[in-house]
Amino acid sequence: MRGALMKRSRAFIKDKEGKRKRAVYLIPNLLTTGNLFSGLFSILAVFNANYMAAAIAILVAVVFDMLDGKSARWTNSTSQFGVEYDSLADLVSFGVAPGLLIYSWALSAHGMMGSAVMFAFVACGALRLARYNVMSSTSESKFFTGLPIPAAASVIATLVVFDHHIVRMGAEVKPLLILIMTLALAFLMVSTVKYRSFKDLKFKDGHHFNYLVWAVLVLMLVIAWPQVMLFVVFASYALLGPVEKGVGLIGKALGKRGSGEQPALENKE
Repeated sequence: MRGALMKRSRAFIKDKEGKRKRAVYLIPNLLTTGNLFSGLFSILAVFNANYMAAAIAILVAVVFDMLDGKSARWTNSTSQFGVEYDSLADLVSFGVAPGLLIYSWALSAHGMMGSAVMFAFVACGALRLARYNVMSSTSESKFFTGLPIPAAASVIATLVVFDHHIVRMGAEVKPLLILIMTLALAFLMVSTVKYRSFKDLKFKDGHHFNYLVWAVLVLMLVIAWPQVMLFVVFASYALLGPVEKGVGLIGKALGKRGSGEQPALENKE
């Protein structure tokens, strides 16, 4: 009798643990579904020429994308299914949706050229996601290789908001400027430029208060002028990789020149 009770209690505990695990795995996938829904909503908004709603939906998808990754890591519920599902949702929300948005908003004036640039953005985004899935287990966690596709989509979405509220680019300037910017974003996504992931931030001892002050100031600026500051933040991140690489190349060139001149000076002495 006692043995039967023990078996039943063990079976009950296992069943309870199994339900808990299923619930834990469900949370990241629900957040990924929210990401996918936001991307599809953005596409529908583009069809209705509601570009502001489309841009905001892409930014909402970015929030869902950040939350599903964080929740999967915090609950230790990462799975191959979740990785593949997340990539498919990202392609819709950060590849197809911003591609259609930027084409309908600015690139349609270029005809076939605009269509080709839109395709380049979507195709480079798909390649970026595929490369990330292959390299995620072997690449450095502190850096991304190439501009992440959510960041590229965020630049486009925040630019639409920025232009709607602040700039109001003219019909003569906007198509050419957006064409160049979209091609640059597509190139950066498939490039080998390193971008900081900010996953393992380590602050210097004694400077925590200074970092907190800067974070509060940036947050205040974003809250005060979200139409401007969101674009500034995402555009700055997109430029951060090329700037850091350029500075590194210049530093190496100067270092080689200095090491090459040193022996010559010693020979003259």
